[in-house]
Amino acid sequence: MPEFMNNQSNKQHSILVVDDEGPIRRILDTRLSMMGYHVFTAADGVEALEIFDRQHPDLIVLDVMMPRLDGYGVCRAIRKTSRVPIIMLTALSEVGDRITGLEMGADDYMVKPFSPKELESRVRCIIRRMGSLKPFNYRVTGVLNIGSLHIDTNKRKVFRGQERIILTHMEFSLLELLASTPGAVVSRQELLEKVWGYSNGSIVDSRVVDVHVSRLRNKLKANQVGTELIHTIRGVGYTLKCEQSPN
Repeated sequence: MPEFMNNQSNKQHSILVVDDEGPIRRILDTRLSMMGYHVFTAADGVEALEIFDRQHPDLIVLDVMMPRLDGYGVCRAIRKTSRVPIIMLTALSEVGDRITGLEMGADDYMVKPFSPKELESRVRCIIRRMGSLKPFNYRVTGVLNIGSLHIDTNKRKVFRGQERIILTHMEFSLLELLASTPGAVVSRQELLEKVWGYSNGSIVDSRVVDVHVSRLRNKLKANQVGTELIHTIRGVGYTLKCEQSPN
């Protein structure tokens, strides 16, 4: 049985579970409801978008292979208007197919068959990160100034000058961790543990991190040459360096 969370704040959060397999929908509905979340379910992509437009859930658990409209199509449609966290469920064997969902804007993915307990852990981590709780010791409060970049960790917003840079919840958490110790190298394993909530020793495709860093880099790029913020340390991880002011 799922770990029961006696936390009234869970009742304020809703989750949309989208899967064409009835048993999976029923299992996740039961387990997530017992954790205190309000759960909606959909059996295909078209129904998922209809429920999303009506209910505006806080998180989506989204299967890839579905009739009428697949998970990729749903993810693409939702990302046009919303930054809601999305965990994709995939039975596809090719790594490239799994990464496709991340490139379209999904926050994470799990491969079928998956452990419901592991999914609950991922959901718990994302919901915690969305709220006021600060579970990880890298959390800081106030505004971080990195060159021309202003990171408001309380409102979870990023600005360059007066221009707001729109980030997903996962992208912001990734930037927040890197910006908390600018110049320090953060390993992929540490990012997986502190941003995604994976336990130490979990077998995870580190390209989850690489895809998100690539998307984050593109969003943070300024119009001047030589203003790259996030640098790759080959074989280790990433570091955030202050922008150089133009002469």
